[in-house]
Amino acid sequence: MRFINSPEAVERLRKARCFVLDMDGTFYLDTTIIPGSLEFYHAVINSGRQILFLTNNSSHDAAHYVNRLRGMGVPVTPEQIYTSGMATCQYLNRVYPGARVFLMGNHFLREEFSRYGIHLVEEKPDLVVAGFDTELTYDKLVKTCDYIRGGLPYIATHPDYNCPTSTGFIPDLGAMMALIQASTGRSADYIVGKPHEEIVRGMLEMTGLEPESLCICGDRLYTDVATGVNAGILSVCVLSGESTEADVEASPIKPDLVVERLYSLNAMMGLS
Repeated sequence: MRFINSPEAVERLRKARCFVLDMDGTFYLDTTIIPGSLEFYHAVINSGRQILFLTNNSSHDAAHYVNRLRGMGVPVTPEQIYTSGMATCQYLNRVYPGARVFLMGNHFLREEFSRYGIHLVEEKPDLVVAGFDTELTYDKLVKTCDYIRGGLPYIATHPDYNCPTSTGFIPDLGAMMALIQASTGRSADYIVGKPHEEIVRGMLEMTGLEPESLCICGDRLYTDVATGVNAGILSVCVLSGESTEADVEASPIKPDLVVERLYSLNAMMGLS
């Protein structure tokens, strides 16, 4: 790897008290854990630091991620998971309390919204929320576009274009939003997930720490790394998912550190 990480960034890394980890493409790919991820997790926890798994993927709820990670041998608790779906629910309850919501989302996200007491409707909504809908039908897409074209507030859970898997990439919500914009002429009025401020607000509440005590690690420059840049959080780009060395070189969004995978951080921090 051609990147040279600065001593100043490495020193900030060693002082971090909580590691905020993306999941897809960073900790695992689909159902396969990335080599060294488990060793990194245990080394961080054993050093007395925190780990919070933070994902933009709104196609699953926190319980799903707990079960997935435990199935990979990671002893996580629900309190260590925060999703863009959860952050969106909190945002809606704060900004649009009691609103009638039309949701473009799968059954996992619908269940998440119901747990937060959000009133989901098919007709006469007050606003539209778009999530990563892995059960998207053409009829649902038509209705989503009709409501957005009609001028209703339009909220998106996150902006990711692709979701990495063990066999490549699948279209994520950002790609669906591009289709919606082509049809309606509108982009989302508000995006909740990384790199936007709403999910950072929730992340800080979850950890109880200030930005300077955190380190965010992820494989996407425009979400994971941009979150760190925007919020003053140390950012690490891992090359185990979407971003390549060429992407990092070409991007105006620059991470503080670039590593091959999470396990590369162990040696940098002196963790065994």
